[in-house]
Amino acid sequence: MTNFTSNTYQMKREILSFSNKISKNLPKSQRKFMADMNYGILASKDCFLTDIVDQLHEPSRKINIVDRLSRHLAKGTPKDALRTYLTKVKKWCPDQPVIHIDDSDVVKPDGYKFESLGWVRDGSESTATKNVYKKGYHVTEPTVLTSNSHPVSIFSEIHSSKEKDFTFINDVTFCAMDRAAALFKKATFVMDRGYDDNKMFLKLVQRCANNYTNHLPAFPIAQVKNPQRSPLRLRFLTCTLRKAFCVIDPVICRTMY
Repeated sequence: MTNFTSNTYQMKREILSFSNKISKNLPKSQRKFMADMNYGILASKDCFLTDIVDQLHEPSRKINIVDRLSRHLAKGTPKDALRTYLTKVKKWCPDQPVIHIDDSDVVKPDGYKFESLGWVRDGSESTATKNVYKKGYHVTEPTVLTSNSHPVSIFSEIHSSKEKDFTFINDVTFCAMDRAAALFKKATFVMDRGYDDNKMFLKLVQRCANNYTNHLPAFPIAQVKNPQRSPLRLRFLTCTLRKAFCVIDPVICRTMY
């Protein structure tokens, strides 16, 4: 029991130490907020504010603490904290890391009070022959592999097509690519088959100037699934790669549409 208690306090100190490094240039209220969120999420193993508050063991009323955390969350991530966090992430990674980009979704089928609730493809219930759409949000969160092969987030945004300033879902993905390219001058981008798109190839080749691996549909490249589209897409990729000296050994795992 003694060792268990010592390990718990040591883990808590490490969490708070990491939080203080990220928020050292912020006001006291924001430093407390970041420490509360980091510790509460890890202690409760959940992202619900009520569960996080239960782990803080503060004397104030629960609803007041939830309101305090909600107000800070509504302000977004402070720029100083984000800059410090990305600087630390860069130190953990090799010079040419692997960056994985794959959009996800948060499904809220029974939600009626959520802001700007849109429609998303439910990846857990959709199949290759059937798409299931439910109310929810898109999630864009690319991760980078550290030197210990541990994935760490470098961009995170929840967005919906119902938002007033929404333009195109690829714009959020492009912002994530820009941040990754600015943080790491050279990297390998790994994407799933949903990124088999001319705009993505142009972005990676012309702007990001990085290697990339694209997982394409499930047939060998010799078996053209759609002859009306495949030759154009393959010809585009071939011409692009021949002109792009920055792309080294791109790996095409599957055929294109």
